[in-house]
Formats: sequence, structure tokens, C-alpha cells
Amino acid sequence: MNKRNFLKSFAIITATSLLQIPKIMGFNTENDEIIPTTIKDNDFSLPNLEYDYDALVPHFDKMTMEIHHSKHHAAYIKNLNEAIKNTPFEKMTLEEIQNKVTNKFPIIRNNGGGHYNHSLFWKIIAPNAGGEPTGKLAESIKNTFGSFEKFKEEFNKAAKNHFGSGWAWLAMDKNKKLFITSTPNQDNPLMTKINKQKGTPILCLDVWEHAYYLKYQNKRIDFINAFWNVVNWKAVEKIFDNSSK
Repeated sequence: MNKRNFLKSFAIITATSLLQIPKIMGFNTENDEIIPTTIKDNDFSLPNLEYDYDALVPHFDKMTMEIHHSKHHAAYIKNLNEAIKNTPFEKMTLEEIQNKVTNKFPIIRNNGGGHYNHSLFWKIIAPNAGGEPTGKLAESIKNTFGSFEKFKEEFNKAAKNHFGSGWAWLAMDKNKKLFITSTPNQDNPLMTKINKQKGTPILCLDVWEHAYYLKYQNKRIDFINAFWNVVNWKAVEKIFDNSSK
């Protein structure tokens, strides 16, 4: 190869390589989409909210929402991804991890639960929400608890009286019957090897202090009452309908 042909070939190779740099660095040149090249396909990632951090004001404040989502939830995901490496949990879905985890795996239990619980929580709250459920969920609540108000009273009691950090739940058991329960820390009703009351979560409320202390201080009941103004019943009804099949 003479010098002229060599320089021509080198120029072509260099140009081709330069065109590949955006993708190597994590960009799709077709639509400027950022590709998370540092995250493996089986790693869990922080879900985006479908609303802004200040969208739930005055019921939930912006600072609490931002810290809760971008710091607390993100930390659970980071710790979970690290804890499941080179374990059988690494190939499982988030739901499967809840079903299989035991108290022998406290890091996976706490962080896996933290990721699942918060992911559900963000889905069932929304701006311009509240009110009451409709359709089959409304019927099931009435049949189980007597009325929507009775259901709220029992749920509020479970959330208010739960000692320390944890969650209040509306869940569905294997017989498709609704029940209310609470769990400590980041446990949930899907953890069949840990909890006595097992079922599919339909609605949840985070009663850790980090969920409300900046706005409500020690007044958990005020936070619980505010929660009903942001419940996205359409999302809850969809979860209920899918779980009822």
C-alpha cells in the first residue's frame, strides 16, 4: 500500500470511529437519547415519577417528595443491586425477590422491599386525585368493610398505630378477599416467607418519618389524612382489576 492509499484508508477508519463515539459514550445519535451504559440489563433503576415534585402541594411538600424519591428510594436501589450480585436473586424480578427472600438475607429483604414498596407508592398517588374508588374495587371495599368510610377508619388505624417505621397496606389474599395490615421497616405482604398475612398489595402508605416529618413533624395522623387527597384511585383500581384475574 502506497502512502496516499494508506492515508485515505486511515481517514475513513478515523471518521467511522468518530461516528461511533456518541454511542460508546452513551448517546443514541438518532434521537439524542441517553443510554444508561453503566447499568446492566438486570440491574434495577429508579422509576421516573409521572408528576413534578411540587405537584402534590399542599398535601405533600416538594422537598419531602424530592428527598424521598431521589435520595431514599435511590439508595435502596443502589444497595439492592450491590447485594444481589452473584446470588440467585440477581436473575429474579422484583416481585420474585419479595416472594423468595427470607430473614437470612436482611440486606436484600430491606432494600428489595424498599424498592418495591416505593415503586408502588409513587404509582398510587397523583395530583388532582382523592375522592373514592369506583367499579369493582368500590364494591369489594363495601362488601369487606361495610362502607368506604369504615375502610378508611380501619386503614387509618393501621397506619396511625403502627409502632416505628413501616407501611400500612390494603391487600388481596389468595381467595381474592381484601384485608388491611401493616408491616415493619420495608416488609410487605408479598414476602410470603416472612409475613403471616400474605397477599397482593393494592394500596400502600409509607409511615416512615422521612415520608412526612419535614411538613408534619410528629403529627402522623395529619399526614395520613392528607394522603387521601392524593390517592390515585384509577391506578389503584387498575392494580385491583389485574390482581382479581
